Amino acid sequence: MTPGTIILLHSPLTTASAWGSLPAELGAYDVVVPEVADDDRPPYGGRYVARAALEIMGTGARPPVVLVAHGAAGPLLPPLGAAQRAAHRLVGAYVFVDALLPGSKVLGYAEDEAPPPGVTLRVRGADFFAEEPPLPQDWPDAPCGYLRTSERHEDQVRQARMRGWPVAEHLAGHFSAAEDPAGTARALGNLMSTL
Repeated sequence: MTPGTIILLHSPLTTASAWGSLPAELGAYDVVVPEVADDDRPPYGGRYVARAALEIMGTGARPPVVLVAHGAAGPLLPPLGAAQRAAHRLVGAYVFVDALLPGSKVLGYAEDEAPPPGVTLRVRGADFFAEEPPLPQDWPDAPCGYLRTSERHEDQVRQARMRGWPVAEHLAGHFSAAEDPAGTARALGNLMSTL
């Protein structure tokens, strides 16, 4: 599919810095990178979705939008998609980059891979990791794909394949967008072309 706008959603455990220079490498596309920093109290997921939706609305993103989630942002794609539909913005696809899948019983997991320079991790308390993300009943409402960039997400890859989603691999590390933005952009572009 050809997106109107690609929206890169950082994990609630990092900042937009985790995308590195990937937005520039995706120069053939319109790219929006929301920065969510005020999801600092419960409900964490709800606050993240509300802030990201406001930032997306303020950019004038052109539909169809492709929502791309990294890490712990994965379980938040369904409510973000619902927010886009409520704003009458067509979601063309959902892409999970080394991400947890919707239906996860927890909002996040501790990052066990050290980030490269320039990528900021956010400190979270135990209540964040215990929060169960919401899952709208009518999801997915658009094609989904999975881009695996590290060895750690074998369970998610297996689940994606069981759901019939296309899976691509670019094993440059969990923070591949920051460490190998050109390669990650190619892998992401190739995956989107299959959706």
